[in-house]
Amino acid sequence: MTRHPTDTPQFYLTAPAPCPYLDGRQERKVFTHLVGSKAQTLNEVLTQGGFRRSQNIAYRPACEDCKACVSVRVRVDDFRWTRAFRRLRRKNADIIGTAAAPAPSSQQYDLFRHYLDARHADGGMSDMTVLDYAMMVEDTHVETMLVEYRKRGPDSFLNGRGDGPLLAVALTDMLSDGLSMVYSFFDPDRRSRSLGTHLILDHIERARALGLPYVYLGYWVRGSPKMDYKSRFQPQELLGPEGWVPAPPTDEDNPPTGQ
Repeated sequence: MTRHPTDTPQFYLTAPAPCPYLDGRQERKVFTHLVGSKAQTLNEVLTQGGFRRSQNIAYRPACEDCKACVSVRVRVDDFRWTRAFRRLRRKNADIIGTAAAPAPSSQQYDLFRHYLDARHADGGMSDMTVLDYAMMVEDTHVETMLVEYRKRGPDSFLNGRGDGPLLAVALTDMLSDGLSMVYSFFDPDRRSRSLGTHLILDHIERARALGLPYVYLGYWVRGSPKMDYKSRFQPQELLGPEGWVPAPPTDEDNPPTGQ
């Protein structure tokens, strides 16, 4: 059985593989294991340094000739609610998100499969089984929550839970300086609700309520249309050679439809 050190992290480099964001490019990643009693602290340091988490692995791009992947975090206290964002918030006022410990369910997996088949049928996660999904949710040594989104029911104001079909799910790490959105998925048939955007707006409000300054959105990839939506959440910071710096503002006033 392979054993991983729990006190001093060791870092490894993957072999080159086709880039999922930019055609004709190759990607490599540096990664380490998040295990043991220091996993939470290590996850915090690495997330602030541009790493992302997948199960008990923290990774970041390590491509020799490309720096297109840039870590992004939203500044919560200064977040700009555009007219389009406010309209979307009103449209989705009948949705409530309930946070709980990360535990998989058959409803989650059904929605996850529907989302993958509709939005990422040719992606690297397209062949994930129910066991793979359970591992994605449960295999963690860090502080994580799973937020389920449903329509408000008659008792929601009492129990804080939604009612009816599952609309969206977000797997989110809790850090001392923010919330890191590890992975999210939603009902692709409800395009008018822009559920992907709604999940980010909801996390911004959750971070504000917790007194946390940032929401980490992962990587923005210049030249990748599927990542353009991340630039809409302003003001934000980008991680560069000199650390986190303010991103150039955008004049966009419309969240991406269907995100």
